[in-house]
Amino acid sequence: MTKFIIITGGVLSGLGKGIVTSSLGMLLKSHGFKVTAIKMDPYLNCDAGTMNPFEHGEVYVLDDGTEADLDLGNYERFLDTELSGDDNITTGKVYRSVIEKERAGEYLGKTVQIIPHITDEINRRIWNVADEDDFDIVLIEMGGTVGDIESSPFLEASRQLHMEVGDENLIFVHTTLVPVMNVVGEQKTKPTQHSVKALRSIGISPDIIVGRSDVEMEPSTKRKISLFCDVPQEAVISSPNADNIYRVPLILHNEGLTDYVMKKLELKKKNGFDEYMDRWQHFLADFENPTSELTVALVGKYCDLEDAYASHVEALNHCASATKTRINIRFMESEDFEEISAASELLNDVDGVLIPGGFGTRGIKGKMNAINHARTHGIPILTICLGFQISVIEFARNVLGYESANSSEFDPKTEHPVIDLLPMQRGIDKMGGTMRLGAEKVIINEGTKAHGIYGLTEIQERHRHRYEVNLDYIDEFETNGMIFSGKSSNSKRMEILEIKDHPFFMGCQFHPEFKSRPLDPAPLFLDFVKAMIKERDGK
Repeated sequence: MTKFIIITGGVLSGLGKGIVTSSLGMLLKSHGFKVTAIKMDPYLNCDAGTMNPFEHGEVYVLDDGTEADLDLGNYERFLDTELSGDDNITTGKVYRSVIEKERAGEYLGKTVQIIPHITDEINRRIWNVADEDDFDIVLIEMGGTVGDIESSPFLEASRQLHMEVGDENLIFVHTTLVPVMNVVGEQKTKPTQHSVKALRSIGISPDIIVGRSDVEMEPSTKRKISLFCDVPQEAVISSPNADNIYRVPLILHNEGLTDYVMKKLELKKKNGFDEYMDRWQHFLADFENPTSELTVALVGKYCDLEDAYASHVEALNHCASATKTRINIRFMESEDFEEISAASELLNDVDGVLIPGGFGTRGIKGKMNAINHARTHGIPILTICLGFQISVIEFARNVLGYESANSSEFDPKTEHPVIDLLPMQRGIDKMGGTMRLGAEKVIINEGTKAHGIYGLTEIQERHRHRYEVNLDYIDEFETNGMIFSGKSSNSKRMEILEIKDHPFFMGCQFHPEFKSRPLDPAPLFLDFVKAMIKERDGK
């Protein structure tokens, strides 16, 4: 029977439940078990697609086009897997489904209530994931904090699921805060005690408590939590802050979390654990012991919240390990580049420039100035999604001579709409889930730099956009040195661009960062880093 592990959080948000979930999943998968992960998000949005990055961090896109919470990205990276929209259960999805069934008369005239109809729908979705691919273990991260009104139906559904499958098939892992008061210098357990009390008040008793703290928990702290929260001392797991999130699985494993989980769920060890952990240790060693150093300017629109670029950061981290290079990411607001002279000043000491995606007109001029400086000064640059589109506009203005060139998103009346709305997007008035989303085939021309990077003529990459390069201008771009080396299968959508006679000028309409993995970095990012190393060593 499928085993379930439900991870809850107490005291406050931002404790790292997602990393605990991802790390535990990675440890169990490395033992040979078939593992997947679900994120339950209690917000009323159906998905994260319409959320401002300042509101909720990065919007992570899955192969099937689902716009999901950034924790799904951590699950995919740690588990080295591809998830689907079924793995992100939101209040919006659940309530919409129940209301649609009520409107269709599927409840046979009964009064539709939170219990049992909403909780049944939540558990139906959990079982759909568990049964879809016959998983051994399903990890379920509960968004929010115990005690939140929004989380109540999900916690009740979890309690019912536990009652249905039994102790040997479902355990609860509760993540909580263990702060240190500077006045007394003592690790405090009261927040954990109150958090567990709140969890028990709704009928759930944690089997394992993961204590998040600045430093490792003292044995006396563990004993106190064990006594007051009624869990064995071996089930009190210390998870101190780590400079590197990829070290967390080893910290939790060394604390005995893997062995205790397997004992509680009556799981027997399988072969392959030591081999996989050796590869992970090698990845960590190369990441934590660099032999060189680079600085990358990430010129974005949402730099006040670094989580808005979580996957870009992790893709660069994967490349850092692969090249044994410390990559310092300098987050730079595109609005600081509004004056062309600012680019020269702000980028004078960086090794490369990364221009990520985004929406809206704010900061566009700044991104364009940063791209212009990198193009004209031979600085390696990688532009993604909106960055790709602005690269096309910049080239049209400053190389082709079309001073008014623009995207019809920014100027609907532009004389030269080198970026224009997708034909199938015209007339759409709904925002959520209506863009070009998910994994699609990209055909790469042989003999191009892109072909050398991927070593393939056909790849699959994830998309999230509405606008495209205008086909009317392609010949003129390519005659003047901007080559579109990757296209859609029907050749009507430009996917990859590169510029001749430049150390590294690459752009892509898709999001390669979403498919980068610790042991398998995204090819475009990896070649970007290698180009920076080559340029630095050649100077």
